[in-house]
Amino acid sequence: MRHRLYYLLPDLNSARQALDDLLLQRIEQSHIRFLSTTSELPSDLPEAGFMHKTDVVHGAESGMIVGAGLGLALGAVVVYFFPFAGSSSKATIVFLAALIGVLFGGWAASMAAAALPNSRLTAFYPELEKGKILLIVDVPAGRIKEIEQRLAERHPEMKFGGEASHIPVFP
Repeated sequence: MRHRLYYLLPDLNSARQALDDLLLQRIEQSHIRFLSTTSELPSDLPEAGFMHKTDVVHGAESGMIVGAGLGLALGAVVVYFFPFAGSSSKATIVFLAALIGVLFGGWAASMAAAALPNSRLTAFYPELEKGKILLIVDVPAGRIKEIEQRLAERHPEMKFGGEASHIPVFP
């Protein structure tokens, strides 16, 4: 597993230096992203993508949970009010209704959440509006202390913004 680290940087020069240090620490560029809300980032800094900027993932997770619950309820209502031959067909109907609910709920909620800013980054928006740059880096779980220490030594101007765990290993 990887852990996502957040750092607030004061300017572009600091962002470039942090990128160079992370690359020297053998963190792949595909695991490093920068986010700025006030200005366009230069092409040499990897910009945060759609999944980082929007609430699609959170929306899909919430929609799947609600969809599963509603699908189970609908499946139970169908089985209760419409008689079927065997108990295995009843279980299949409830399962299929829940599965359809998960798929539809995840899809519908993620489409709605695509228009919303990422709720996990809410705490950073006041600083981003002041012109700061957010560094989002995914590091292997075993190297967290090493990377944090290296960045703290080399970049005293950086402000540590927190950590999120359970990030998949693949980019």
